[in-house]
Amino acid sequence: MSLIRWPGLLAPVLLTAIGLPTLADDIVRRGAAIGDSPIVDLKSAIASPEAHIGQSVVVEGKVDKVCQVKGCWLELMPSGESRGVRVTFENYGFFVPKDSMGWTARLEGEFVRERLSKRDVDHLVGEGATVQKQPDGTADQISFVARGVELWEPPAAGAS
Repeated sequence: MSLIRWPGLLAPVLLTAIGLPTLADDIVRRGAAIGDSPIVDLKSAIASPEAHIGQSVVVEGKVDKVCQVKGCWLELMPSGESRGVRVTFENYGFFVPKDSMGWTARLEGEFVRERLSKRDVDHLVGEGATVQKQPDGTADQISFVARGVELWEPPAAGAS
């Protein structure tokens, strides 16, 4: 009987060994299931976003900020970086937990170029977003529109 159970244990052990969450982990999923879009390094994508605009990709990073009103946007940072990308959710169709700052996120969606009105910029800044304003109060930016999100908490300090 132990031979039958052993293969079932192999996948979680291998996934844990390479740093991916397992089924036993608490993964928060929102939107569509993550599909088979190509995985793109977030740091590289932020440095050269034009190469990925309009393409479906998967990115991963740390949640740096979350809209504290509804969870309707987040800011995703590459590991060890101080500059990230604002993420919204396709068709305003789902939100993320407001307490997910510091969590790891894997998202599938597209980078988009957008022009934000002064009103939109003021609204986002009021919710805690980081926005680089133009002198007239508007903003031109690259953001990420996610259709699927997976979030998980980092291991507790001292946990193995």
